[in-house]
Amino acid sequence: MSPANVNKIASFIWGIADDVLRDLYVRGKYRDVILPFTVLRRLDAVLEPSKQKVMDLKKVLDDAGIIDQDQSLRAEAGQAFWNTSPFTMRELRGRSSQARLQQDFMAYLDGFSPNVQRIIDNFEVRQQIPKLAKADALGALIEKFLDPAIDLSPDGLDNHAMGTVFEELVRRFNEANNEEAGEHWTPRDAVRLMTRLIFDPIADQIPDGTYTLYDGAMGTGGMLTVAEETLQGLAKKSGKRIVTNLFGQEINAETYAIAVADLLLKGEGANADGLVGGPEYSTLSNDAYQGKSFDFMLSNPPYGKSWATDQQRMGGKKEIIDPRFIVDHDGDPEFSLITRSSDGQMLFLANMVSKMKKNTPLGSRIAEVHNGSSLFTGDAGQGESNIRRYIIENDWLEAIIALPLNMFYNTGIATYIWVLTNRKPEHRKGKIQLIDATEWYTPLRKNLGNKNRELGPDDIERVLQAFRDFESAGDDGDRSKVFVNAEFGYSKVQVERPLRLAGLDPNTIYSAAQINKLLKDGAKRHPNAAPAITKVHPKGTAPDPFLGLFEADFRGTTRVVSYMPDPQLRDTEQIPLLEPAGEWRDGIEAFVRREVLPYARDAWVDESRTKIGYEINFTKHFYKPAPLRTLDEIRADIRALEAESDNLIAEIAH
Repeated sequence: MSPANVNKIASFIWGIADDVLRDLYVRGKYRDVILPFTVLRRLDAVLEPSKQKVMDLKKVLDDAGIIDQDQSLRAEAGQAFWNTSPFTMRELRGRSSQARLQQDFMAYLDGFSPNVQRIIDNFEVRQQIPKLAKADALGALIEKFLDPAIDLSPDGLDNHAMGTVFEELVRRFNEANNEEAGEHWTPRDAVRLMTRLIFDPIADQIPDGTYTLYDGAMGTGGMLTVAEETLQGLAKKSGKRIVTNLFGQEINAETYAIAVADLLLKGEGANADGLVGGPEYSTLSNDAYQGKSFDFMLSNPPYGKSWATDQQRMGGKKEIIDPRFIVDHDGDPEFSLITRSSDGQMLFLANMVSKMKKNTPLGSRIAEVHNGSSLFTGDAGQGESNIRRYIIENDWLEAIIALPLNMFYNTGIATYIWVLTNRKPEHRKGKIQLIDATEWYTPLRKNLGNKNRELGPDDIERVLQAFRDFESAGDDGDRSKVFVNAEFGYSKVQVERPLRLAGLDPNTIYSAAQINKLLKDGAKRHPNAAPAITKVHPKGTAPDPFLGLFEADFRGTTRVVSYMPDPQLRDTEQIPLLEPAGEWRDGIEAFVRREVLPYARDAWVDESRTKIGYEINFTKHFYKPAPLRTLDEIRADIRALEAESDNLIAEIAH
């Protein structure tokens, strides 16, 4: 079917809302009725030819006492769904009594198969029926969907065209309610770029076979369906035969219902069965695919959204033992990836990383959208930084692409696509590519909420070309940069200085309790006082002032001692992992000797407090200072201002 005909049918259905629901629903709630009724009418039309056979089989199965009837009824219907009620929409039209129509329509809904019941329940269709019946709108709604102007049967629309009509309706409702759209619907241009980034680099390596696609925050399922279409398109071009299995999880009931409905309307009942959702299915606290791994994963998790409720369900931050978020890394079997409760977006990335395939030639590829906070929030040792460290030190991060501003419907913030794989090609190993695509966009002719830009086909190709070029970026060298992994790492070092209190005995070992009592009794700090000795090490201990092992005269002999640190003089330094060691043992010592000890000779590093952190300062790497104006330009501006002020004064004088 041509795009024009698809658009015509979508426009007709779109108009039903104004014809039937005006004054009964506010405009933002039209979708609550129109979307589920579109689904029901299509399923109804598909099932009409086999209706009687399904009902006959239902009676046979009931008489035989068979409880699990789903697969048998699917086979008889020739579809992935069925309805065993005695009604069709055509039989329900023209009921003279609204009470009878309401009763029969409820029975009609009850007759659908369990997978359709999930759609009905999550759309909350049954809750709408009394309201529609009371306003005498239920019959009118059925009449409209049976109008000869639109034929939603397979004779009028094949599965692909029906899916396109439904997606067009979802798009229109999302754009009409643009303040909500970004929560559940990622713009298709962004999705197309994401799918190309995970498939194109290995397109010529994908053999015949079955591939799994996963989205842990699937919304209406658009990412999965576009990814499936992209992969199937690549396979068709290269003559490969592949099967795609879709898996997704979504907490919002309505958007989950849309995702399942979309696949059923496209004739993909098996894929619809792979989706899980509803309020009880939060990906973070209730992983529906525990222990399962996937070939390709892509997602747009919620930004800045609290996951405190999930945290409580998991036993509280300190009690979480989920292996997705407590991992074995760098000798620590309990390396924590748990982020602050105020924002859980990076946990969705950790969730996908946990589901990468480890024993296949292609491994897994991931594309996920984040806002800028995922690049740098979280101090060394905190969850966000640990996630970045875990990913980068395992060499899974392939690239990050900065998208144009105003790409999404309900926000103008900066967004980034993270591309990960556990099968980096040889030339990318140990390296990360940053691509600044903020200026590669096509303006929209009409704003859609905050969205006034899109990625046109040429823009997407430009990003992909920069990705393919990698280190030889050609004309886009200022927009694509490659770094070694360690470029983004740093050591957070705690620098101590000794506590010096007036009146301290240099031949006494002080405990923390003794020092606290002295301070409580009014002892004063003095820069020239003796430092408080807290430990005298055994004879033979080698001095190392850099690590707090000082030589001192103690009771008439030279001993190695440790001093009590002064919390008021404590400081931290963030030292790059690539800091050159020079003549010293490592970059930390070189940095501290150069930047700290000249100004605090008694300082030392508490090595036990050193933590590794990672952050990606995207702006720093692509910052371009504005060129300064020449003196001649400045002089010309001053002369122009002087002339303008002289003219104004002359006008006032006259």
